[in-house]
Amino acid sequence: MGDQLAKGEELEKKAEKKLKRWSFLGSKYEDAADLFEISANCFKLAKAWDRAGLTYIKLSNCHLKCESKHEAGSSYVDAANCYKKTSSKEAIACLEKAVNLFMEIGRLNMSARYYKEIAELYESEQNMQGAIDNFERAADLFESEAVTTSANQCKQKVAQFAAQLEQYQKAIEIYEAIARHSLNNNLLKYGVKGHLLNAGICQLCKGDVIAVSNALDRYEELDPTFSGTRECRLLKDIAAAIDEEDVLKFTDAVKEFDSMTPLDSWRTSLLLRVKEKLKAKELEEDDLT
Repeated sequence: MGDQLAKGEELEKKAEKKLKRWSFLGSKYEDAADLFEISANCFKLAKAWDRAGLTYIKLSNCHLKCESKHEAGSSYVDAANCYKKTSSKEAIACLEKAVNLFMEIGRLNMSARYYKEIAELYESEQNMQGAIDNFERAADLFESEAVTTSANQCKQKVAQFAAQLEQYQKAIEIYEAIARHSLNNNLLKYGVKGHLLNAGICQLCKGDVIAVSNALDRYEELDPTFSGTRECRLLKDIAAAIDEEDVLKFTDAVKEFDSMTPLDSWRTSLLLRVKEKLKAKELEEDDLT
């Protein structure tokens, strides 16, 4: 590993020397680029990730001098992959530069992929708003390229994080739109009840029982099979529990559903919010009496 580090440093110095020499043609940037690329690989083998990342950025600058935007973008992606080992912030900065270059040359599908990667990095850092912004950008580009499955995956992530940030209406609109779209696809039809359940749970978080009731009527109209599902029954039972201010009824409804169809952590956390609000309301009523 030490040999690779020394070799990388030696090649990097040679590349820097190439850039300093006077050249009438642009060949010095091409020559330096070749050396930077080998140098970056040596740093990777030595697991010197920051050095590798910085060298890929230098490589990208050489490609830009040669007006090779695609290669420059790819080098920024290589830099980001190295920085992922040490700094999400640096990785995001490199991916953003890569996306800008790919957008300039019309590589929308690639741009979408890297926006998604940026979003995932923000997600790993628990930066939900950063994740939302970039999953939205990725979804828009995937949609423009007719990559519907990837677009919907990104939209579901937006809805998931929006709900966590209490942006319930935004989440509801996304889940309802995905459910409507899925009804027309035989492969996606089975997932409709799940999307409607997610939308319904977000409705419950808003705490408006009338709005929940109206939403359920819409969902049954949208998908006539929904009324016979456990998902619909759960939403109706919880709505009734809220209306009656009955925490026990709420708990029983959730337990019964969970015993048949285990609730994931996202649904559980939102339902706990609903339960806490219901508990607070029940206590308020007790204090008044």
